[in-house]
Amino acid sequence: MKKEYRTMGRKANSKIREIGDGQITIKLPLPMAEVMLGVPEAIEKMSREVGLMLMSAVMETEGQKIAGKKGMKNPERTAHWWGSELGSVCYDGQKILIDHPRLRSKNNKEIPLNTYKAFQSAKGMSGLMTKRLVLGLSTRNYEEALDGFLKGYGIKKSSVSRHFIKATAEQMKEFLERDLTALELCAIFIDGIEFKGHLLVVALGLDLAGRKHVLGLREGATENREVCIGLLEDMARRGLSAEKEYLFVLDGSKALRSAVARMYGSDVLVQRCQQHKRRNVREHLPPEHQEAIDARIRSAYGMETYEQAKQSLELTVKYLDRLNPSAAASLKEGLEETLTVHRIGITGLLRKTLCSTNPIESCFSVTRTVTGRVKRWRKGDMVQRWAVAALLRAEKKFRRIKGYKDIPKLIFELQQRALDEKEKAA
Repeated sequence: MKKEYRTMGRKANSKIREIGDGQITIKLPLPMAEVMLGVPEAIEKMSREVGLMLMSAVMETEGQKIAGKKGMKNPERTAHWWGSELGSVCYDGQKILIDHPRLRSKNNKEIPLNTYKAFQSAKGMSGLMTKRLVLGLSTRNYEEALDGFLKGYGIKKSSVSRHFIKATAEQMKEFLERDLTALELCAIFIDGIEFKGHLLVVALGLDLAGRKHVLGLREGATENREVCIGLLEDMARRGLSAEKEYLFVLDGSKALRSAVARMYGSDVLVQRCQQHKRRNVREHLPPEHQEAIDARIRSAYGMETYEQAKQSLELTVKYLDRLNPSAAASLKEGLEETLTVHRIGITGLLRKTLCSTNPIESCFSVTRTVTGRVKRWRKGDMVQRWAVAALLRAEKKFRRIKGYKDIPKLIFELQQRALDEKEKAA
């Protein structure tokens, strides 16, 4: 039993440290989504973590009521923060180690937290309450579940749920004001994604070491040129240089392509998403021809050289001219830019990464699963807050892209283009 106590303590404590910077409020829904796709053991583990996150948030809220926000100067405050300390709470029938905040008065006396005392009581809620929170979360029952959690420990109903919403909004504001000056990027992915009836245009950057960074998000009724320009201008305002050369990986939208050309020049290096191109061509074809034509296009994009791929695609265009002229026109439109990575000599895994906007789509896949149960979106900023939460959660799990060792090839091509521009200007 003693061994179990120590093991759980380490796991809980490491998780609490991870969320101790105030990001707890946005991390709650997204792990739940992953758990819902997993096995019962994963649900059991995640439900415990969610309960500990709630405990940490409640104690932090009480501390803010007494001493104000951390790092904020206030000469009228009667208490101040005094770090944190490892202690135990009763949770799910056992003692768990957790970091709890400490406060001291002006005369240097310890100020005990009532919430921490309540959590130390063995009369607290059972693990079933948290499991219900994990498995049954929706915007309609979230507040009720949270109140039930607090009542289980004898804590009166407070503004904790409102605090969560407020903190999430603050996190979104901080996200939208991120400084991009220090980022050294070689590629920028931009895609428009429909999310709960709202269109979100998202930008993702790839740095020289092969790591991804979320750059920005813009919401609009349609993926029009002004929305796209607004996103690019906002990124420039926050420090993304418009003078450098980048490879832009775009979803195929004419409005987005036009916006990029306006900001970075008409000869900017653009890779049109091959997945979007294949999907667009399929939509023009009757069902009996979709698989065969898609296989031909996929095979062409998989060819080693630019010349081979282009010749194969041009033959497919000629074939489609007889079969379905609208499908042929769809494949022909922007065909050259779907082969940009071929043309500049990018091969292998790096080509696979750069040939589509899939890295952005993956950021939202988990969120779509859990938000599919939401019946009503109550506020205009709710979709954007959930989207930001998804991006931040995904960003924490980003790894180096596959094929990052070949990025110097892309950098060399971009540098050559920059030199050519200088020579033209001279």
